[in-house]
Amino acid sequence: MTSLAHLARRFATSLSRREPAADDVAWALAQLLPGEAALWQRMVVQDRRHSLLVARRFVAACPSAERSAVAGALLHDIGKVDCRLGTFGRVAATIVGPRTTAFRAYHDHERLGADLLAAAGSDAVTIELVQGRGPLAAALRAADDI
Repeated sequence: MTSLAHLARRFATSLSRREPAADDVAWALAQLLPGEAALWQRMVVQDRRHSLLVARRFVAACPSAERSAVAGALLHDIGKVDCRLGTFGRVAATIVGPRTTAFRAYHDHERLGADLLAAAGSDAVTIELVQGRGPLAAALRAADDI
């Protein structure tokens, strides 16, 4: 369960449209396969910044994680790319639940992300982490919930 504090921080950082630093973008792209990089670049700027923050925390907690696990951390929210909800739409979806097609897509972003990554040729480890499963799933949840 995501904490209220996490949601509040996520909302506050979602209001900025500041691009991630160039060195952070270069680091992220170095962790991703070409198809994964194309997906990551489709993410809205707020989600790319969030993914970098989570991935850096994940690597700090799991310094020996392989590239495919780091890719999973970077792409853990990739399924949100097609829900087409802005910040306030995401808040509404979180509060009212999966009542519309877009809200259902937002709530089902792990499965949708796994499907996108499978089509992009991602490794099983990457897909498993995006689904919230596998031996490093708890570390990813902890990196995402701070």
